[in-house]
Amino acid sequence: MKNQTNQVKDRVFVLTKEEAPLSYTLPSRNTKRFSLLYFDGTTNRALRYSRNQKSVFEDEQDDKAILEPIVFEDGNLVVPASNPILGKFLDMHPLNGDVFKELNQEKEATLDIEELNIELDAQIAAREMNLETMEAVGRLIYGGVVDTMTTPELKRDILLYARNYPIQFLEMINDPDLAETAMASKALSSGLFTMRNNNREIWFNMPGNKRKLMNIQPGDDPVSVLTAFFESEEGKPIAEMVQNKLS
Repeated sequence: MKNQTNQVKDRVFVLTKEEAPLSYTLPSRNTKRFSLLYFDGTTNRALRYSRNQKSVFEDEQDDKAILEPIVFEDGNLVVPASNPILGKFLDMHPLNGDVFKELNQEKEATLDIEELNIELDAQIAAREMNLETMEAVGRLIYGGVVDTMTTPELKRDILLYARNYPIQFLEMINDPDLAETAMASKALSSGLFTMRNNNREIWFNMPGNKRKLMNIQPGDDPVSVLTAFFESEEGKPIAEMVQNKLS
């Protein structure tokens, strides 16, 4: 690999819209129609692009300034290393970051590597996951339908989810409440508990025990509420009983 640390490179700017026009002309001078000003810390100064000038400020340019349009073709604008004044002008342009931005290929490559590593980590974690954890994760993703899935079906769907949603998958398997959350989900889907009164109450649904366990607020997730209860001092004995019944 060549050492390009001291090498002056061409710069590439791109329009930020996903569907860029075939041709877009960027305002290149201060006018009544478009205010092209730059605040230098003291005052607003008019910008003007002229390739044959040494400054981007209109008040520092002479009367021989040659004005040229700045045109993005197919959403791209290449600024050659031989034209640093254009690069400086674009850096200071008020539409920079809104209408257009610089394409930093090294930065983009770094971001791509990070995304690929996350995807790879998620795939490896899904592949090496034991069946118990796989069922816990599957229950959070797919709910009670996990009980009808074969092991190969579950493993396939977990791998697909990890590939398509790697960040969410990694957050899920690193959640310290994963086991309790999966148990709460299974307890509800298996019928050990039932929802009543428009899903505002959780009731026991076990032989000899049909009493109400708790109320939940409108909009709250029953699985999350039940998980929090299992982790409380009051709920730990019930969580142990539920775990034994589900085992």
